[in-house]
Amino acid sequence: MPETVINTGITSTAAELSFDDFRKIVINDYRVGFESRQASVIGRREVLTGKAKFGIFGDGKEVAQLAMARAFRKGDWRAGYYRDQTFMFATGMSNLKEFFAQLYANPDIEKDPASGGRQMNCHYATRFVDTEGNWTNQAETMNCGADISTTGGHMPRLLGLAYASKLYRQNKELEYLKQFSVNGNEVAFGTIGNGSTSEGLFFETFNAAGVLQVPMAISIWDDAYAISVPARLQTTKEDISEVLKGFQRDAKGNGYEIFKVRGWDYAALCETYERAIKICREEHVPVLIHVVEMTQPQGHSTSGSHERYKSKDRLSWEEEHDCLLQMRKWMIESAIMSAEELDVLESEAKKYVRNCQREAWAELETEIKAEMAQAVELINGVAQQSAKRDELLGMLSSLQACVDPGRRDTIACVRKVLRLTVKENTEARQSLLNWLGAEKDKNVERFNSRLFTNTPKSPLYVPVVAAEYADDAKIMDGREVLNACFDANFERDKAITAFGEDVGAIGDVNQGFAGLQAKYGDLRITDTGIREATIIGQGMGLAMRGLRPIAEIQYLDYLLYSITVLSDDLASLSYRTMGGQSAPLIVRTRGHRLEGIWHSGSPLGFILNALRGMHICVPRDMTQAAGMYNTLLRGDEPALVIECLNGYRLKERLPANVGEFTVPLGKAEILKEGTDITVVSYGSTLRIVMEAAEELSEMGINMEVIDPQTLYPFDTDNLCGRSLQKTNKLLVVDEDLPGGGSAFILQKIIEQQNGYYSLDAQPKTLCGAEHRPPYGSDGDYFSKPSHDDIVETVYKIMNEANPGKYPAIY
Repeated sequence: MPETVINTGITSTAAELSFDDFRKIVINDYRVGFESRQASVIGRREVLTGKAKFGIFGDGKEVAQLAMARAFRKGDWRAGYYRDQTFMFATGMSNLKEFFAQLYANPDIEKDPASGGRQMNCHYATRFVDTEGNWTNQAETMNCGADISTTGGHMPRLLGLAYASKLYRQNKELEYLKQFSVNGNEVAFGTIGNGSTSEGLFFETFNAAGVLQVPMAISIWDDAYAISVPARLQTTKEDISEVLKGFQRDAKGNGYEIFKVRGWDYAALCETYERAIKICREEHVPVLIHVVEMTQPQGHSTSGSHERYKSKDRLSWEEEHDCLLQMRKWMIESAIMSAEELDVLESEAKKYVRNCQREAWAELETEIKAEMAQAVELINGVAQQSAKRDELLGMLSSLQACVDPGRRDTIACVRKVLRLTVKENTEARQSLLNWLGAEKDKNVERFNSRLFTNTPKSPLYVPVVAAEYADDAKIMDGREVLNACFDANFERDKAITAFGEDVGAIGDVNQGFAGLQAKYGDLRITDTGIREATIIGQGMGLAMRGLRPIAEIQYLDYLLYSITVLSDDLASLSYRTMGGQSAPLIVRTRGHRLEGIWHSGSPLGFILNALRGMHICVPRDMTQAAGMYNTLLRGDEPALVIECLNGYRLKERLPANVGEFTVPLGKAEILKEGTDITVVSYGSTLRIVMEAAEELSEMGINMEVIDPQTLYPFDTDNLCGRSLQKTNKLLVVDEDLPGGGSAFILQKIIEQQNGYYSLDAQPKTLCGAEHRPPYGSDGDYFSKPSHDDIVETVYKIMNEANPGKYPAIY
């Protein structure tokens, strides 16, 4: 077994080649690396001259990435961070024109297929979902999960991408999914900077992969700094592979194979990657490749210079140990190329990169200037018919004088012209207004579209199938309804898998999966450690590779421990790839009423803000939850389902089609019709609202009760707004903090559904206290909306509207 030592020597594969073939490979590698360096140099210059907003590059990391690329195969996956441009060029998953198109934020998906201009430069992705929601054949392509800027945030997803290979290898029922895997032979390659190995997500992922024994290859690019902070302030012993030695597999048990290699030693890097990835791919053993003695010639980014914090000795060392300079010397010494031949190669490479940069800029500039020309002509027409002609022509001159104009310059000018001529009604102004409307639609698609995939396979388009009940339908605990739903779906779709803390052996803490591991096996229903972030990452990676995972977070309060992965990665995936990637992960959890600070959470305001890009389902009982699972498992978008924690043992009827009926997302339901006041609530609080409605009815108040069922999307048929037209009064009841979920609901009803115009009384919210609920039933009563609170709040609203009919209670 390899030890944590510096590896040296040439690859055995290379030794078997003819010298001429070997020479061609090395020369091509050097050309790719040199072109990548020039892209970094030119990219920095483009930022400093104002053509691009910000630049962050992979200079100094080129040679290691060339070696890594040589070990990368079709079907493999990358989950990395923003230093990997050379690897992307070497594998063909990106190219120089796309590099510059992204640097310039070109919103054309054909020019920047990774993100359509939505991500900073060096944030890579390959597209594996088309506009119809169809998957590409991932087994025949090289694949890259969409990068995020949080430098350790991609690690949990990396675990899931690798875990998918394990399932495809070991679960023979998945052999029909040939477009996603070839017998699980794929490796998930991850890259991370040495500084980010201090983050919890790195350690959580590292441990989980060791436990699961998945084909995951982590490369650490170690240049001894994290921006300005040196390794001595980052890492124990200043050496992360030394810290992780205990993970090395040995006679005592499974673990990792750990390698260390210098980042400027091309031959050693090639050998190391060949050895490491062979073990990873064939034996399904995770590997760590710690690449040390790397440099960063241009510093961290365009935001500053590394001369501010590096000593002269360090800078001198970095200049001498630049990986491309060292590779160049090695090539000359090995008679692969002469210095003169390398000079020619480098000169041609510089010209090629510059041409790619110019073409990428010209493609964007030409389109923007064409739009500007249209606007100029239209504004000029308005000016000729306007009393403010001179002012408008002055604005026109300023617009035309813009150096490297953007779309915002043109649109801002047009909007200003329309404001200045608001009292003028001319044909020219109407033409300008029409043009702005058309451009607005284009810009919505460019900059604001694809928060969700919006394909025909969206769960929003899953056919509605009503629940059917036999005359003698069984009455059982709600948990048993859920269990029957999961059982039916696991039988129907072999790609469904579920995992989380206590999900397997005991069937989760509330028995929703009781008995199902014994029936379907521990590859499909699996226990995990206490590691919320990587539970989500595990699910996300599986979902990206064609499986249908249900990842369980035991309690809603613990969603906080996975929120970085949920928010930064999963929820933003469709948007940041402009619909090019999808991860239809279902996150199952439970919350709302119980006792204690960490088992009573309803932080929906926080969730709604952090998880835009996921459906938020808040079923009132387990039958509704089952219908939502049936819907989501037939769609292609991620969702969070929050089951009522105190509802598992309440009695419900078992639908005859428990695995088939569907609850549509975004469709509110009237649980009780009424004429006096509209009360909107969700989840556990609905039961209390319905009980309060009975007492209020005895007091002469007829409540209309609405369950939105999902908060995102919210009531797409405007049922709440229409109810308000009838009752003219509104109360929102939930268990979140004041101004949380209730504020979201109010904005939707009062503003978006125009409910304001129907009001004849101030709309009210009834929420939980500012703090989390203390332990015990008394704490619950005094901290969250109670039966008494609801009755008296509704009554007070009616008192304010008609004090004669409803005299004050207090």
